[in-house]
Amino acid sequence: MQCGVKEIAVFASASEMFSKRNINCTIEESLERFSEVVSTALTNGIRVRGYISCVVGCPYEGAVPPHNVTRVATALYKMGCYEISLGDTIGVGTPGTMRLMLEDVLTVIPADRLAVHCHDTYGQALANILTAMEFGISVFDSSIAGLGGCPYARGASGNVATEDLVYMLEGMGIETGADLTSLLRTGHYICGKLKKPSNSKVAKALPVKETSKTLESYANVRKGSLCV
Repeated sequence: MQCGVKEIAVFASASEMFSKRNINCTIEESLERFSEVVSTALTNGIRVRGYISCVVGCPYEGAVPPHNVTRVATALYKMGCYEISLGDTIGVGTPGTMRLMLEDVLTVIPADRLAVHCHDTYGQALANILTAMEFGISVFDSSIAGLGGCPYARGASGNVATEDLVYMLEGMGIETGADLTSLLRTGHYICGKLKKPSNSKVAKALPVKETSKTLESYANVRKGSLCV
């Protein structure tokens, strides 16, 4: 508050073991702590976004029952979080498990108060996002070049690559407001500094030297204006 922040986030988990490993407390203990934090923030005009880890699977407990996610989401919603991001932390979700989880959560939380946060460990992130879109969810967390991971989820990759997400959405005729050329250049720059390869399929397919005009021709193919 002293720094004048306008928004903060709280990180919960749908898995007891992951909660203990990630934030060193049980789920119930975390919710008790968050309640005071969220209340104080809202009183001071600060928005709060809630995150829930391991919404379909946990590296320690395995499959996570959908009702576990709904219970935590309900608590965050009642606290006053303006949005709740549902995280497939280790990227084990599929459209099937994502659908079951969302069907349960949506019995309590409206779609316009939800977001999904899909890691792409098994290459299912875009498919899971499409599934979430079928339920009316329109906010998706992503990361440039698919960078990221989790120290408490060994083997998990980063979030879905922003470049890939934008490419897909724009190809569906959905305007994102993001410039793909700029995203590609940013990803190339960051990966160069980190000395790590990009996890973005689009970045691997389209060299950074591609011009906006060339990208427009790709866009025409994606939108079905050219036969292939």
